[in-house]
Amino acid sequence: MRQLDFNRLLIGGLYALAGAVAIVWLGQTQSFPLTLTWPVFAAAFVYFHWQSVEVNDRLLASPSVMVILTAAVVFGPGQAMLGTAIMAGLGAINPADIRRRRVFQLFANFGQLVLSAVMGSWLVELTLPTSIAPGTMTKVALASAIGAVGYGVVNICLVIAGIRLALRRQNVWPWSGMARLIPSNLIMGFLGGLLGATMVLVGPVTLPLILVVFFVGHLSMDSYARLREAQLDTLSGFTKALEAKDPYTAGHTERVAYFSQLIGVEMGFKGSDLEQIRVAALIHDIGKLAIPSDLLRKQGRLTTDEYDLMQDHAHMVEEVLGEVEFLRPMLEIASGHHSHFDGAGYGGSGHTEGERPGIEARVLAVADAFDAMTSTRPYRKALTQKYALAELKDKAGTQFDPHCVEALEAALERTGEVYGSTGLESDAVARKIAERSDALESRDPLQEDSGTPDGRAASRG
Repeated sequence: MRQLDFNRLLIGGLYALAGAVAIVWLGQTQSFPLTLTWPVFAAAFVYFHWQSVEVNDRLLASPSVMVILTAAVVFGPGQAMLGTAIMAGLGAINPADIRRRRVFQLFANFGQLVLSAVMGSWLVELTLPTSIAPGTMTKVALASAIGAVGYGVVNICLVIAGIRLALRRQNVWPWSGMARLIPSNLIMGFLGGLLGATMVLVGPVTLPLILVVFFVGHLSMDSYARLREAQLDTLSGFTKALEAKDPYTAGHTERVAYFSQLIGVEMGFKGSDLEQIRVAALIHDIGKLAIPSDLLRKQGRLTTDEYDLMQDHAHMVEEVLGEVEFLRPMLEIASGHHSHFDGAGYGGSGHTEGERPGIEARVLAVADAFDAMTSTRPYRKALTQKYALAELKDKAGTQFDPHCVEALEAALERTGEVYGSTGLESDAVARKIAERSDALESRDPLQEDSGTPDGRAASRG
């Protein structure tokens, strides 16, 4: 058995054992809520958890936490933790995981959901008023909101710890965005408390109304997820069109997006900021759709006119995508990725001569240049990571933001990832290996395109 598989089984097993021990212990200290409402809440939790939707990169959301907190208030002290823990355990048994034999996910999700539900319900029991009356509705809602935050914090910590321990991934930024769910959890917890208190005061007759509220919450998340998916499909379409026109960009945009996010995480970017810079990276070269294909693939030096035309791609992205409303916040970042740290360079609205570009554009510039050097281009072989970082450092303070360069180097050290060639420490050697050094030796290795007769460089990246 491979070490990684063993780690997954071990960590998953420990999570499942912790969840099982919690349920057994609660079975000795609490009574099970023997009411007709428990099966209804359990079925609702299972359904909504199985129907979780992706609202950001690997960030799944559902109103299941609202179900847990509503049930916790209804069950009350002495029953809430046991009742919700078993509900959560049932929700972890996902048919999709069973079909795909994802044992780690089954075990880990069981422990994660059970322990999260126990924490949330324990906080509700701890802060719930001794008796629920019309005058205590606000206190009940606040108790439920506190429970929702506890549920979310435990859930986040267990997910990130499981990924690091079982999958040995140092880079967990896709999952660290889960913290963005805490505000929505707080709102759903507050609402769940009100729903639970209403049911306690009025009776089971309110159950259909409560289920409708659960479904409304699910539909709002589902609508957002569908809109996001449509937006991603739009981006994918543009990227495929670009790669069809310029095969050498295949994979380039995704790598630049990844490097941009690595830098962003190292610099403290969070949630929506990371998503924004990722989208900007995915569209940063779309302006090349307006550049003639023969110019994009030209292997020799560019004429002055060709150089000027190649520069146009940095602001053509705004002409191509300017009418796509959801992309507008990212267009300035994308159009400024060739603007230098010292105010030189070129670009569209993201570039003002003599002024420093925005931090997102500076991050994108470093990521783009790093991938340009560590991937094979029409005019040379890929360079080593060591050489690429040295070139970035050499231009730090003029072309590149020094903090962004340092962040990229720190992120690569932290993840242990290595890109580029294993032996080409010289740009000149890389060009000679590509058998084009006689025409290209004076080109700037930080750029992706041919230089002009006077030695300037224009980027295809």
